[in-house]
Amino acid sequence: VWEHSDNVEKAKMKPNVRKALEKIAEEFIDYLSEDVFVEDVVLTGSLANYNWSKFSDADVHIVVDLEQFDKDEIPLYQEIFKIKKTLFNNTHDIKVRGYDVEVYIEDSSVPRFSQGTYSILFDEWVSEPKKEKFEIDKLTLQKKIKSWEDQIDLLISQTENEDDIEEAKKLIKKLDDKLKKYRTEGLRKGGEMSYENLVFKTLRRNGYIEKMKDYENDYIDKRLSVEQTQE
Repeated sequence: VWEHSDNVEKAKMKPNVRKALEKIAEEFIDYLSEDVFVEDVVLTGSLANYNWSKFSDADVHIVVDLEQFDKDEIPLYQEIFKIKKTLFNNTHDIKVRGYDVEVYIEDSSVPRFSQGTYSILFDEWVSEPKKEKFEIDKLTLQKKIKSWEDQIDLLISQTENEDDIEEAKKLIKKLDDKLKKYRTEGLRKGGEMSYENLVFKTLRRNGYIEKMKDYENDYIDKRLSVEQTQE
């Protein structure tokens, strides 16, 4: 991904990687089907930091200022971008140099918690990564991961016989929002190597986040379907 990766001051994104990420960003922007001014396209997350691994994703953020829209329309655009981001990432399996690519709309007015951020458009560092010493207690991390796995499993077992679709959706959304807030707070306080972010990444990697999302879709399909024997 990087040229001169041993020296961040000289590090540049490899031209073929940058070109590929630019094309992916352009494809996503076209997919939005909205007239939106893009301030920047950046690579952020662990792949732009020293804590990268073979499990890292290429987190490509399309940076926009949501205040370009009318104030009362901003919540609508936030929801549209969220839905389209999910659909785009779920319906595409894009890799660059072996790393999964995740595309996301980033509001430029919201503080960015990731330390290393590289502008794909301008081919330069927005903020350079720094080497830091991290000591992760694996047992503590495993306990935190297990706690969230148990919460997701419990949610599924508690709602699978729930006849009220809206009530079940409310419970699923509550846990989903709780997990997102958990990760955001971790990033804010401890950055990429916080326990909260590592837990979230593990749950995404081991399929538990997808399990929760798939369950919601399967649950709704089941409740809305009519058995052939029913009249």
